[in-house]
Amino acid sequence: MHAERSPVVVGVGQVLANRDRTVAAAREPLRLIADAVHAAAADACGTGTRLLRDVDAITVPHVASWAYADLPALLAERLAASPARTFSAPVGGQWPAALVDAAAARIAAGESRIELVAGGEASASLGVLQRAGVDPGADLGWTTEPGGPAPIGADDLGSRAMQAAGMVLPTRVYPMVDTAFGHSVGETPAETMASGAAVFAALSEVAATNPIAWNPAPRDPAEILRVGPDNRMICEPYPLAVNAFPLVDQAAALLLTSRAVALEHGVPEERLVHVWGGAGAADAADVLARPALTGSPALCSVLDRALASAGLAAEAVDVVDVYSCFPVVPRLASRYLGLPTKALAGATGGHSSFGGPLSTYTLHSLAACAERIRSGAGVALVHANGGYLTRQHAVVLGREAHVDGYIGDPEPHDTAEPGPAPCPLAEVPDEPVRVEAATVEYDRDGHPAQGFLVARTTDGRRLAGCTAEGDAASARELTVFPEGPGRLAGPAVVGREVRVRPVGDRIQVDPA
Repeated sequence: MHAERSPVVVGVGQVLANRDRTVAAAREPLRLIADAVHAAAADACGTGTRLLRDVDAITVPHVASWAYADLPALLAERLAASPARTFSAPVGGQWPAALVDAAAARIAAGESRIELVAGGEASASLGVLQRAGVDPGADLGWTTEPGGPAPIGADDLGSRAMQAAGMVLPTRVYPMVDTAFGHSVGETPAETMASGAAVFAALSEVAATNPIAWNPAPRDPAEILRVGPDNRMICEPYPLAVNAFPLVDQAAALLLTSRAVALEHGVPEERLVHVWGGAGAADAADVLARPALTGSPALCSVLDRALASAGLAAEAVDVVDVYSCFPVVPRLASRYLGLPTKALAGATGGHSSFGGPLSTYTLHSLAACAERIRSGAGVALVHANGGYLTRQHAVVLGREAHVDGYIGDPEPHDTAEPGPAPCPLAEVPDEPVRVEAATVEYDRDGHPAQGFLVARTTDGRRLAGCTAEGDAASARELTVFPEGPGRLAGPAVVGREVRVRPVGDRIQVDPA
């Protein structure tokens, strides 16, 4: 590829709004996103306005806090632009990286000259307005076509088997995967929990230096591990402090073009951030159809391919920013890359401390890593995750153009493999089953509320189910905190044998 067509980021813009959560400061996502776009234009050394006017494509990650019939068209109207291509992505945290990678690929191929990727959320403001009885559309003029929070479809919650087993929330599924992963590498539950606390403590230190962070106070691991009223247990082994925090008002935008167009518009060469390219992959959407719950082949695939295409070893990358909605994601990446978890803290700050604007988070990561490169870093690897460790994408950014130009592979590879046969509740055997993954969810008063179990029968089939709320005896069989939430963790549940009895559409768990 000719060096002049090398895709580059020329403008980055980020917005943090209404952290004080007032009605007066509430702004709808469209306005926040437009503000981020104008900040990106200004960041392009004063040439961004012309670049925006001539933009060929506007793509946006999913916005959950407010629904729009055609958000790219609304942005284009505000920018007085006439893009030939627009796209609103569905739900998925991998999309910002995928959209930037695809934009870079089109620019490198000469299919477009200037592209804009922008997104944001206003979940904090929406909550404030709802509590105050203020109608955002009727009272504040927010867009009402269609308006209101964007609905989440049943397919976004998981397969029918997952829904039947109660595995329909990330707060339940990710800790279950971590229990399986921790057991597979020989950790005790206490060690798994301590590892997660160390990950999020390192992320909080990064957030403390990020002016766009929602919760910028650094926290030490002991504070994160201390379970109490302000840090209640959500699902074992994850207290609130290691869960994503989506109730934020944040927006981000990246303006991309080719090196030649950037220089033509007067952007100084030292401001260019080269998009070397990336890789995408997807595992089975149904978590219960995967061969194992101990990892993510798609995660391994994108890290492998992104680094191999760039000709880099993991330890040679200056900034590694791994998606961090829950500890298990950076823990898996750390083990696969052979890097300490602290080395993966990156430039953003994580979904708890920086904030978790749902599908837009990685757009902030790309912006933060671009700023790191402008400040002297040579290469950054940005990883994004969507679904239940389902869809992955990684992008490599560089201070200089890659010797081979754009080296990305933006179309996701299918890494799904057949899993074990399911065991319906009606066929639960009258014999012990072995726990493959489990968690106990707590209520707001700090009491165990419901248990979730994935197990294997003696003939290798996979059984999944959830206990009835209030079934304390079953919860005791699945908990790793027999002395109470957050106290010294007891023996691992994973690997243990238990007996399971169906009770309607729920399960009862008894000692083996």
